[in-house]
This record gives sequence, structure tokens and C-alpha cells, in this order.
Amino acid sequence: MYIPAHFAPDASAVQDLLTRADTADLVSATANGLIATYLPILYDAAAGPHGSLLAHVARNNDQWCTPVLGEAMAIVHGPDAYVSPSWYASKAEHGRVVPTWNYVTAHLYGELVVHDDPQWLAGLVRRLSDRHEAGREHPWSVDDAPEKYVAGQLRAIVGVELRITRVEAKFKLSQNRPAADIDGVIAGQTATGATAAADAAAAARP
Repeated sequence: MYIPAHFAPDASAVQDLLTRADTADLVSATANGLIATYLPILYDAAAGPHGSLLAHVARNNDQWCTPVLGEAMAIVHGPDAYVSPSWYASKAEHGRVVPTWNYVTAHLYGELVVHDDPQWLAGLVRRLSDRHEAGREHPWSVDDAPEKYVAGQLRAIVGVELRITRVEAKFKLSQNRPAADIDGVIAGQTATGATAAADAAAAARP
């Protein structure tokens, strides 16, 4: 990934992105070409120097059983939004402005490990469910479903783990613009409802 110095986040910002991430695109190169799957994920920071991404795929998905050529990659997306040049204070000063797009992303590389193990899968499914049910008035639990039904569902999926060996992250949030332009971007994105992107730009202000 091309990462200009002013768009390179610090380690704590990357850690926060991965901890908050709910989904990722898992991409692997194979002898038959690229395979990609969009997946709900959990980030396990304690699993090695860079952590691991944990997920599961349908058993009928060939990605888990097709040998990977080299590293696999997961793409994690943070907030993103269009940036109108009309939001820049610089537009009124000299007009030398163009549209762009602000975004937060991380490319995670590593070894793809398969977990065809009901116990491992059951633990992951519980963790995913508990994460997304937390805070609900009546949270659903895996234990709410019949045990035999859950066992059948687990047989239909396979666990995957990306053991991360390196991370490339880019937080492109107008850090290369003057302060007045950044203020304009934050105000413009807030007005259009892109509040997550506006908040990210405010947090990344130089």
C-alpha cells in the first residue's frame, strides 16, 4: 500500500481500528487465482506479536481448503467519506482544490490457518455472538438454540485464523491540508451525516 508519511497512523491507532473492526475482506492467492470472502471477524491482540484475525467460512466455500500461495491478506475498513472541494477554506483563497476521498484502512498479512474443530468453532461463535448481542435489552445466546441444532450449524462451517506477520495501515483524513480546510471537511461531513469520518478526521488532526 502507498502510505505518505502524513497518512501513517501510530501503533495505538491501528490497534484501536483492529479491536473495533467487525468485518474484513479475507484474500488469498491460489493456483487458480485470487479468492476473497467478506467475513465477520474478531481480533485477538494476544496471539503473537501482531495478533490474529479469527473468523469462519461456510464449509462449501473453497477458500479454506485451497492451498494459499505465499501470504494471505485481510483488508480491514474504517470510516470513509467523500470530500468536496467546496468545504475547503482554500477554495475561496485560490481555487486550487479538487475532490478527494478520506478513509481508514489496514492491510494485514500472514499465515492462514484452518480450524476444522467443533470446539474451536463453538468458542468463536460464542465470542462473536456475545460481542454483537452485548447491550441489547434481551441479548441472544448460543444456549438459546437447541444443542443439536447448534451442533449441525457448526458442522456447516470451518474456522479460519490469519496469524498476522505484518500490518500496513493508512489513515487518510486530510492531515495534509491547512487547519481551516480540515475544519471545513469536518463540518461538511458532519452535515452530510458522515459523522464517523468527521470524528476520525478530528481525531487525526495534526
